[in-house]
Amino acid sequence: MFLQRNKLYLFLFLSCLAGYIWLFASTSSTGFGGHGISVCMFKHFTNIPCPSCGSTRSALSVLKGNFSEALSLNPIGILLVLILIITPAWIIYDLLKKKDTLFKVYKGAEEYLRRKEIAIPAILLITANWIWNIYKGL
Repeated sequence: MFLQRNKLYLFLFLSCLAGYIWLFASTSSTGFGGHGISVCMFKHFTNIPCPSCGSTRSALSVLKGNFSEALSLNPIGILLVLILIITPAWIIYDLLKKKDTLFKVYKGAEEYLRRKEIAIPAILLITANWIWNIYKGL
């Protein structure tokens, strides 16, 4: 279990690092933000936005304190910002205290989300968000 925990923590930490780099590059004048470059392969090939399209702009709006704009762009962006803030701090806490609280919460959440009465509404919410993205013409 200790090895699984370390792999999860490394994956989460590297994912958060990639998220920070992505957000920084999106705001950088030398980066790709605002230049119309999209990395969404789904939108590139189908010309239809995916459920997470607009989440980078949404996260940047949250960081600027504009929550209503973030919510209208894509609610997933708000969730991403929370994950980017909480996860690294939680990993550091667990490592310093030699605990595995994040690992236990992750495992519990994984089991919880597999339940039909949770998974089906979650899938419906993501589908509704996708329809909303298409309707907005993201």
